Amino acid sequence: MKQEVAVIAGVGAGLGWALAKRFSRAGMRVAAVARDVDKLKELADAEGSADIRLERCDVAHPAEVARFFERVEKELGVPGIVVFNAGAYERGGILESEPETFERCWRIGCFGSFLVGQAAARLMVSKRAGTILFTGATASLRGSAGFINLAAPKFGLRAVAQSMARELGPQGIHVAHVILDGQIDSDRDHRLLREQAEPSMLPPDDIAEAYYQLHRQSRGAWTHELDLRPWSEKF
Repeated sequence: MKQEVAVIAGVGAGLGWALAKRFSRAGMRVAAVARDVDKLKELADAEGSADIRLERCDVAHPAEVARFFERVEKELGVPGIVVFNAGAYERGGILESEPETFERCWRIGCFGSFLVGQAAARLMVSKRAGTILFTGATASLRGSAGFINLAAPKFGLRAVAQSMARELGPQGIHVAHVILDGQIDSDRDHRLLREQAEPSMLPPDDIAEAYYQLHRQSRGAWTHELDLRPWSEKF
């Protein structure tokens, strides 16, 4: 039986790596995608994850995304699941944010979701099957002061997911948007929350398990939007 292929776009030491490991444990051939694969190599070597294939790709560049998916199809096969987990964020309000910063965050978080989602869908439609998951945030639902560089891309990403779900669902492709309502337990978010004492955070492995279960859902009862939060998060 041919191994299922998983693509995780936007892999770092937190959620992205947890997703790669979870799908690998399920027996899938995993392509872990990042702009800087050197950091991933260190992580893979330290954890002995030789079965996870590390791939360099900038999700904000159309030609790179196209070449990457051509390579995946040729060398691994049509992906059964693609997760868009990439994003960039720099805190700032409307008065002080630089146009270049806003554009960079939008290109990676929103334009990148379009490019990756489109490339994945073009391969999956031939099989009339597959799952495409997008990582969202609380900022996907509402903008907050000082978070314009996050909210705008996440709003756009959610729209991409909704449009794709309505277009591709009848063709057998499951598209879902996952709202992470809370900070992920990672080195990056520990730095962002350094002023808080013992913050309650989302464990990456638990999030990854939820993504895996979304992929395994029967098409008779698909989830389109799922929100995940730690037990102590107010909502």
